[in-house]
Amino acid sequence: MKFYGSIQHDARTGQWVLHVEPHVVLRMKRVFGRISAGQHQEIRITDTVESSRDLQWFIQRYPVKFENRSDRDRLDARAAEHRECESLVSKLVAGSKKPRRFKLALPPRDYQRVAADLLLRLGGLLIADDLGIGKTVTAICALTDPRTRPSLVVAPAHLQHQWREQLSIFAPELRAHILRRGTPYDITRSRGTHPWEEKRAGELPDVIITSYSKLHGWAGTLAPLLRSVFFDEVQELRRGEDSAKGRSAYFIAHSCEFRCGLSATPIYNYGGEFYAVMEALRPGALGTWPEFNREWCVGYADRPKISEPKAFGTYLREHGLMIRRTRQEVGRELPGVIRIPHYVESNRKALDDIHSAAAELARIILVRAESYRGEKRQASERLDNMVRQATGIAKAPYVADFVRMLVESGEPVVLYGWHRAVYDLWMERLADLKPALFTGTESPAQKERSRQLFISGETRLLVMSLRAGSGLDGLQKVCRTVAFGEIDWSHGVHEQCIGRAERDGQTEKVAAYFLLSNTGSDPIMADVLGVKRSQLEGVRDPYGALVEKLDSDGDRVRRLAAQYLESKRQSDNSSQAVTG
Repeated sequence: MKFYGSIQHDARTGQWVLHVEPHVVLRMKRVFGRISAGQHQEIRITDTVESSRDLQWFIQRYPVKFENRSDRDRLDARAAEHRECESLVSKLVAGSKKPRRFKLALPPRDYQRVAADLLLRLGGLLIADDLGIGKTVTAICALTDPRTRPSLVVAPAHLQHQWREQLSIFAPELRAHILRRGTPYDITRSRGTHPWEEKRAGELPDVIITSYSKLHGWAGTLAPLLRSVFFDEVQELRRGEDSAKGRSAYFIAHSCEFRCGLSATPIYNYGGEFYAVMEALRPGALGTWPEFNREWCVGYADRPKISEPKAFGTYLREHGLMIRRTRQEVGRELPGVIRIPHYVESNRKALDDIHSAAAELARIILVRAESYRGEKRQASERLDNMVRQATGIAKAPYVADFVRMLVESGEPVVLYGWHRAVYDLWMERLADLKPALFTGTESPAQKERSRQLFISGETRLLVMSLRAGSGLDGLQKVCRTVAFGEIDWSHGVHEQCIGRAERDGQTEKVAAYFLLSNTGSDPIMADVLGVKRSQLEGVRDPYGALVEKLDSDGDRVRRLAAQYLESKRQSDNSSQAVTG
């Protein structure tokens, strides 16, 4: 038999190392997208179960010598592990293999059992099921397995009490404790105020619940004690080790046997964020960052995009890295959503007040040479915030009047915004309706109080920040109407917002009003609103159609700058004509 080179496993780097003939190197680069173009005489590929299976297949065509028998055995074992994983995922998802049963106080649905079973078999999983179909219950299924305890649940601060409530309903025998502060204390002696939070002296709680902001202080204490970790709204980790919470999350996750991420919107912006998320849940499964970037991404190195979102979504699902079911797939289709763009008046004074400063920023963005990239980026951020806030202020009275009409007709309404100055105007104009606030300013206790006021009917108007309240449950019991008084560049944010009313338990069709003006930032934002969905939906629903290609942040702000200058030019010309 002719051999085309040799192969060995480098235990120090966790890579397969091949020395093969030049023409085989060229063929390998065409087959393995993760190989660097700069590799020639020596080829290195990170040892994952997938790459091992692909290598096993490749060397059938181009046989190579193994440096030792143990390397051959390792390659075969890793390839077999990949085949078993692929078969397991296929059978469980298709229903030909029944998932294990879980003892909950209220029986879980079959699709929840499937995801929990996959997590326990594979050790790490991203659960990206549609909004409102029970990802928390799926996690609680897994928590009933003693191998997962003690466990840590990491959630946005406003969801900590919601997790405890869900545990009390579905698994009341599990002892849960919410960390009260960011520095360690003896949680084996702490007693809660709820029956399900009581602990026997000297024992750890079954489930420790905390926020992302407290991870840094507790990581060293908790990591040696935990067997599993669940990251709710796992997109919080999309910056990876570039943030303190990301480094702490990785430290904890890599010490656990079971790791789970929960989010219907695992990314908001760039597909490359998936790498950071998956490194927490299945370390090394996507290879190294350079390999992943070469194989799957295009665009700027600091903001890469997935080149083929649909293909990548299929890859994640078939390799058991992610499970995502729609309401249609699980038979829990809700009544649906009506999305209604509604144009309101606006007062141009707020936009006129920023004219000089905004015009200068727009010129910097459009005119300055590439050597001023840093200045252009700062100008882009300032212009974006300045014009969006002015747009919100300009239409605030008219947004408030429209929302008043909805509330006075008997509809409880969730009103979404972004800028504090805009909230203040709404609160002043709608003061008699006693609106409750749920934004980035309130403490977790204040947010919970606002949620309860709305659910109990003490107020019929809840003012929320666009990026607050992710995963919030209970609003669907009383609300079928949401209004966007300000909008976000990310379609995923809007879907999260709508999903707080369109959740399991909603019995009526949800109406989502996008309250837009014809001036300021709204025309451009409305035009590009669906752009980023191509990155999000292509991955979560790999069989769905792409909406359109993703624009970069720079592109959208340049469009905003150009549109702003053009509108001012027309306004100035009109004023001069009237004066003349």
